[in-house]
Amino acid sequence: MVVGAGQAGLSAAFHLRRRGFVPATDAADAADAADPLSTPPLSYIVLDAERGPGGAWQHRWNSLRMATVNGIHDLPGIAKPQIDPNEPSSQMLPRYFASYEQQLELPVLRPVVVTAVRREDDDPHGRLLIETDAGTWSARAVINATGTWTKPFWPSYPGRSDFAGRQLHVADYVSAEEFAGEHVVVVGGGISAVQLLEEISHVTATSWFTRREPEWRDEEFDSQAGHDAVARVEERVRLGLPPQSVVAVTGLIWSPVLRAAAARGVFDRRPMFSRIERDGVRLADGGFLHADVILWATGFRAALDHLAPLKLRGPGGGIVMDKTMVAGEPRVHLIGYGPSASTIGANRAGRDAANSLVALLGSDDPQRVTGQQPEAGR
Repeated sequence: MVVGAGQAGLSAAFHLRRRGFVPATDAADAADAADPLSTPPLSYIVLDAERGPGGAWQHRWNSLRMATVNGIHDLPGIAKPQIDPNEPSSQMLPRYFASYEQQLELPVLRPVVVTAVRREDDDPHGRLLIETDAGTWSARAVINATGTWTKPFWPSYPGRSDFAGRQLHVADYVSAEEFAGEHVVVVGGGISAVQLLEEISHVTATSWFTRREPEWRDEEFDSQAGHDAVARVEERVRLGLPPQSVVAVTGLIWSPVLRAAAARGVFDRRPMFSRIERDGVRLADGGFLHADVILWATGFRAALDHLAPLKLRGPGGGIVMDKTMVAGEPRVHLIGYGPSASTIGANRAGRDAANSLVALLGSDDPQRVTGQQPEAGR
């Protein structure tokens, strides 16, 4: 069972297909027609909560053009078509994902929201029950690829509920024009924060607040630096600590557009305010700054609430990982999590998870490795 059909989920589906897994519906039909003593084929299905292909990309703001998207790598096996740099990523990438699913005939069911994953019994080699809004599935293993977009992080901050203006998260952003004539406070030190500061600053006044000074780089990481950054994130999840994003390790990379914004004073960063008040924010030095809008560019957390019944989190607040596998639960793999929370990392993680499950399932009782259709009342 693959949960999620963004870049990571489609990568996993590709590699499962390549390793001989068949769609669960086809496997059921084949089993019905086959000799009852024959070994049923390994099977898989992909459940996706979205109404259409494209994962989180279909929800990005229209001004995020392909020319400004950070490092979108090809899905495995089928390259991206020719790209118009001026096309919104929210149009181009969902179209690419849809074509990918169709060409490979991937068994993606949507919209299906997974609400919980549980162990069927105490057998460590037993099945997992996947509860959804469309019934309950039974599977031998789960590759979780639910990403982060559905879980924006809103930090608790003194006085936040007192603010009379508008507060929104990056996940809710539509366009800069809606803020014309208002003073917009942007909170956060990542790539979304600086991209939106640059954009909004063309139509209205902005102020930028971060907890610490971001690290800027003059050029892209080379392969060794990128490898080292991913290794640092991987070390955290190996220790069971909450993962940092890769960009938190790599820093921000100057582009001509961002340099022009810096020259206009857009990135004159202020230290975090001490509290939020009705009409603005109280500054660290005791002064007051009026604000009409607070835009929280404070990132996202892994969308793993449906895995809570498995009790995977450790004392450190994270999940101890062995590459893509949960260290204490080899039936569960997390991709697009921690070091694989990037497009190239997601592709590699999908391959690694598929290979690991071939080894796990191929060594087990063959009667225990096929997915099942939703079972009423289960």
